[in-house]
Amino acid sequence: MRLPRLYAILEAACFSDADAMFYAAEELVAGGVLILQYRNKSGSARRMLEDARELRRRFDDRVMLVMNDRADLCVAAEFNGVHLGQDDLSAESAWRVIWANAHRWADAHDNERVLGISTHNWEQIALADKTPATYLAIGPVFATASKANPDPVVGLEGVRRARELTIKPLVAIGGITRGNARSVIEAGADSVAVISDLIRDPRKSAEEFLRILG
Repeated sequence: MRLPRLYAILEAACFSDADAMFYAAEELVAGGVLILQYRNKSGSARRMLEDARELRRRFDDRVMLVMNDRADLCVAAEFNGVHLGQDDLSAESAWRVIWANAHRWADAHDNERVLGISTHNWEQIALADKTPATYLAIGPVFATASKANPDPVVGLEGVRRARELTIKPLVAIGGITRGNARSVIEAGADSVAVISDLIRDPRKSAEEFLRILG
């Protein structure tokens, strides 16, 4: 598969309420974003499902929608895929959940199914490369405030090393801004995942990222 250069993450905690998040999502898509990950680390499953279904309703097949952590909610909301952390459901189990239920929305949402895994070191990259994951994420590339207890920074050299260890699409994440995004792509990433630098004026920010990334 080929991932868009810009991978936008909607972190629910960054917004005052769901309406503010939906507005930001609309602006990001208007600015050219083609893939959105919905991430909510503190909300209830019911809240997450309601938000996810609203995102699907708004964007239909215009955008690839990815659920953070929860393969079950991915299926229930008819998302295109799920992104897993190191402490989440195994990639193999998540893949079975997604494909066992794909027929439920295949006719309406026939975009490619995706399964991503976050990695933070070479051992994790090597292990994730052997799973059904369709893309791998490496990070944090730079220092980030998006996580309370972030893993050690891997830097651009970490992106280069990760690129050597897998031929799967590689998403770089962590502290990526318009000022450093191009260097991350040049280091070997196929896509950059961004949270914080898309929050203020989302449409303009997305447009600027896409111009920078080419």
